[in-house]
Amino acid sequence: MIFRQMFDRTSCTYTYLLASRAGGEALLVDPVLDHVDRYVTLLAELDLRLVKAVDTHVHADHITGLGALRDRTSCITVMGKESSVDVVSMRVTEGETITVEGLSLDVIYTPGHTSDSYSFRLSDRVFTGDTLLIRGTGRTDFQNGDARAQYDSLFNKLLRLPDETLVYPAHDYNGNTVSTIAEERAHNPRLQVDSVDQYVEIMASLDLPDPKMMDVAVPANQHIGLPGACDPNAPGALTATDGRALIGRPDVLFVDLREDAERARNGFIPGSLHIPYPQFCAALGPHGALHRAVASRDSELVLYCAYGERSAMALSEAWNMGIGRARHLTGGMDAWLTEDGPVETVQ
Repeated sequence: MIFRQMFDRTSCTYTYLLASRAGGEALLVDPVLDHVDRYVTLLAELDLRLVKAVDTHVHADHITGLGALRDRTSCITVMGKESSVDVVSMRVTEGETITVEGLSLDVIYTPGHTSDSYSFRLSDRVFTGDTLLIRGTGRTDFQNGDARAQYDSLFNKLLRLPDETLVYPAHDYNGNTVSTIAEERAHNPRLQVDSVDQYVEIMASLDLPDPKMMDVAVPANQHIGLPGACDPNAPGALTATDGRALIGRPDVLFVDLREDAERARNGFIPGSLHIPYPQFCAALGPHGALHRAVASRDSELVLYCAYGERSAMALSEAWNMGIGRARHLTGGMDAWLTEDGPVETVQ
């Protein structure tokens, strides 16, 4: 496995790059905007293709690199379903997995630092965001933080992982790079408590100043969506209402760009063909599942995803390949369900 831990000195943020092999798909956790050039260069040097960029929560001390990485690499942006961001490509919830080729991260909802905090576990290690730090825990006094919720996240979820599980947090201010669950259980001073009330008392007494960039970073990180993803007036956009009128037409092919877990959770538009977004361009090629439809020019493609971001990117790719008869469902399946569009369930 390829694994890199990168550090932003200004905010003391760790960003993690993962891939199962050279020449394969890659994933970034908690990227920082100021280092996007560095990430893109490293990906090229390691012969990797960035498929997903993930934030553990809405950060208050730096501006995320999610939007810039999406624009540079056409990657899928991922956050938890509770996140207050305007648009991301994919929202995940506890019990699901985040996958790239050869790697699968278990999604664990760990609120407390913020109400949208998540951790992601990869076999022998866990990326804990700001929930569990090395010899510390994330503050709980803003962004709907809740010390009681954090106690539950720590003691009933993270600390129940195997002792040898490596702990990789989103920040460290003392030069630490990695710990283990056993180390933190034994030596983290904030975990040496006998009750949730004692933990709440500790967190309430911290009296920390606000992060220096909070007033800039939080609003910026809440507005990272791709322009046009939810804009019904954008070129090639199709509203859910207009899309409903196209169901059943022999000259229209709906293409679902979401992943299996998303389809299982929310169903799919009747008659649609399932082609996950990372496979879309290949599907348009000479041996792809969409080649006959686009080559004959008999069918118009209606692309859709969860919120409109992947379908907007796929639409641009289709147009760049000379396929003019294509549109995308603005707002994605989220808008479709809001408009009570017909849905089939995955069997």
